[in-house]
Amino acid sequence: MDIEIVAVGGYEEVGRNMTAVRCGKEIVIFDMGLRLDQVMIHEDAEIENMHSLDLIQMKAIPDDTMMNTVEGTVRAIVCTHGHLDHIGAIPKLAHRYNAPIIATPYTIELIKQQIAGEQKFGVNNKLFALRSSQRYTISQSLILEFVRVQHSIIDTVVAVLHTPHGAVVYMNDFKLDRTPVIGDPPDFARLRQIGKEGVLALIIESTNIDVKGRTPSERIARDIVRDTITSYEDDKNAIIVTTFSSHIARIKTIAECAHEIGRKPVLIGRSMERYSATAEQMKLVAFPSSLSMVGNRKSIDRTMRRMMKAGKQHFLPIVTGHQGEPGSIMTRITQEDTPYRVERGDKILFSAKVIPNPMNYGQRYLVETRLKMKGARIFDDLHVSGHAYREDHYEVIHLLNPEHIIPSHGGINFTGAYTSFAGELGYTLHTDLHLLRNGQRVSVMK
Repeated sequence: MDIEIVAVGGYEEVGRNMTAVRCGKEIVIFDMGLRLDQVMIHEDAEIENMHSLDLIQMKAIPDDTMMNTVEGTVRAIVCTHGHLDHIGAIPKLAHRYNAPIIATPYTIELIKQQIAGEQKFGVNNKLFALRSSQRYTISQSLILEFVRVQHSIIDTVVAVLHTPHGAVVYMNDFKLDRTPVIGDPPDFARLRQIGKEGVLALIIESTNIDVKGRTPSERIARDIVRDTITSYEDDKNAIIVTTFSSHIARIKTIAECAHEIGRKPVLIGRSMERYSATAEQMKLVAFPSSLSMVGNRKSIDRTMRRMMKAGKQHFLPIVTGHQGEPGSIMTRITQEDTPYRVERGDKILFSAKVIPNPMNYGQRYLVETRLKMKGARIFDDLHVSGHAYREDHYEVIHLLNPEHIIPSHGGINFTGAYTSFAGELGYTLHTDLHLLRNGQRVSVMK
């Protein structure tokens, strides 16, 4: 059986991830993601009503038309977690393949919501929820296994495709958090065992490969956030926190800190409500009883008017918009497009780093400048990454001992840096270390 790795998307950018693994005449697709900054460039783009070919031309979703040149039948579409750069293109592309979509339970719920909002295509693929440590038989030759890992969204896994010639391991995205705030640590014992059984190829993110050391645990972020928020227990000014709406562990920490200092935590924004309500309904997280959520525009404005009238010191809004995204709650507040007003001495906490691209830097700068002009005090980088650092990658390669490495999830600055790193460990470019671009493919077994 010949085995080939096909780089469809996410090998020239951070976003629109999609990789296909062809084993003989059978194909397994990993991820179908969206590239959000490309959508933002086209301000009037309504993704739900757009055709996939238009989104491909915008470079917002993977160009899967190249799959027409890959000989074989797609047997499964596999997603390792629920971030949009990994599941956001499913409503546009999945219907082209007569294959089930397999993901963790929380991710499946998010995919259902994505499909329900789609206006252009009907997506009728079967959805199958697979928990970590479970297996799914794709065919007589292929078995899929999910292995527990941590990331900045709950219910994230490593996908392991067992083939007759060894495992193909797909690790986009992950961190090795041994003391997570929600869930259990990564299953190191199983990863070590898979390494002993034999790993043919490792497809792995390269996002933070140039950052030395290990990624700090989410407990570090919890302590940083707690230290900042609880130090203003008797302060009468507003405290607003903005973070990733999908980062349930971080939102849990912020809500608990608000509760500690006697402020009512309020989640504001459609995505804030969607991610957290889904996690709460699935009993994957327990928020303080004082927490409330609002996502509808009218409900948001009504809630903000109530906060202004009752006194901002009684509430702690947790809002979208840490990247300065147009239409997000934080951006609207700075533009005075909501009933909520920022005044001198109010504190704005950014519990997120700027995702590195010029558009985000510009938008975030604009938001911060407007806040400063109002006299707000800004606290930024109250955050730890959800992506592995250099020493974590060293540990993964040591655990798995893969025959081939294919760095992914980034432009040439990231994937190229990974080839240098892997080269230090004895891998050789074009032999057992492969630097791919979107649309390229490489054989790892002939």
